[in-house]
Amino acid sequence: MSDSQMLQGKRAVIFGAGGSIGAAVASEFAAEGAEVFLAGRTRSNVEAVAQRIGKAGHRAHAVVIDALDDAAVNTYVDGVVGNAGRIDIVFTAVGPLANEYGNTKHATDLTIDEFMLPLTTVVKSQFIAARAAARHMIKQRSGVIVFLTGSPARGHVEGATAIGTAFGAIESLTENLAVEVSPFGVRVVCLRTTANTDSRTMQQTMDAVVSKMQITKEQALAGMANLNFLKVPATVSDTAKAAVLLASDRARLLTGTVVNSTGGAALD
Repeated sequence: MSDSQMLQGKRAVIFGAGGSIGAAVASEFAAEGAEVFLAGRTRSNVEAVAQRIGKAGHRAHAVVIDALDDAAVNTYVDGVVGNAGRIDIVFTAVGPLANEYGNTKHATDLTIDEFMLPLTTVVKSQFIAARAAARHMIKQRSGVIVFLTGSPARGHVEGATAIGTAFGAIESLTENLAVEVSPFGVRVVCLRTTANTDSRTMQQTMDAVVSKMQITKEQALAGMANLNFLKVPATVSDTAKAAVLLASDRARLLTGTVVNSTGGAALD
């Protein structure tokens, strides 16, 4: 193990670890020295991520957990702390499929259920996990809660009202939670990304754009890349690497803040 690893010796819990972003973050955390505890709804997915991490020579543990089940999450986090001694990082990447919350739909065409879905899944899961971890982090007087949002939090594109509202709520939660837990040595940071074009959600969104606008998938990808100043498509690897930095001691004075990793797609 190299001393240069940014998360050496850390214990990190990742909810939604079987998904595109969760898996990338879990792998990057492990590569940077963390022992990772992976939770997901689909056993085959989360175990496959743990196996890949194990084959790379890192430590990973996989369980099946519904991140929306408050009691199950609390029991799981309690168990991690009981076995590992502490929890240093918690990260959650749980959410519905893009077509389930009407992504690309005009706000006036959204059903109430579509509008509410990101609030009852994305926001709820991130709060449940953060609260469960914070209870232990306060006692140990250390830890990092990393929230995840995206550029729709700034309302920069049409057709993202539901998910954008949920992301905005999480960014507000970042500030409010930090006020309460940071005096105990617990940092709360939010990573705002732009469209991770290789994630399952964005692949579905591109399929919807292709169908709606009668363009090719390559044109849809170029259009997404064109939304940021760098004019390059963002990937789950970009998000994972940024998450490592925020979770590391190198970011020890970052708390109660949103880190804009959108390449200029959504300005503050």
